[in-house]
Amino acid sequence: QVQLVESGGGLVQPGGSLRLSCAASGIIFRFNAVDWYRQAPGKRRDLVAVITSGGSTNYADSVKGRFTISRDNDKNTVDLQMNSLKPEDTAVYYCHTGSRGQFYWGQGTQVTVSS
Repeated sequence: QVQLVESGGGLVQPGGSLRLSCAASGIIFRFNAVDWYRQAPGKRRDLVAVITSGGSTNYADSVKGRFTISRDNDKNTVDLQMNSLKPEDTAVYYCHTGSRGQFYWGQGTQVTVSS
């Protein structure tokens, strides 16, 4: 059974930083692409960042230069380092991956950017 568990969310002031982590069981991250999505209240769930099995990364324009996605193969985790946070980054952040036609989501972690 595949399980993704996000952690690291919280309340931070504008300009601050947070580091989210997604830990997996039942699936090996380094063999699959892993994404971070986010969903603000009343809005759709949007892709934020992706890291491929080969280690390539890509980011939404809104977070380029501020967010960094990375993978730790030993720990089987994928992190999202978020710097220079803005109020518009407030959302629930979800980890997502897939393998052999099956797709999996974590439960989400709340990030709130507010003074």
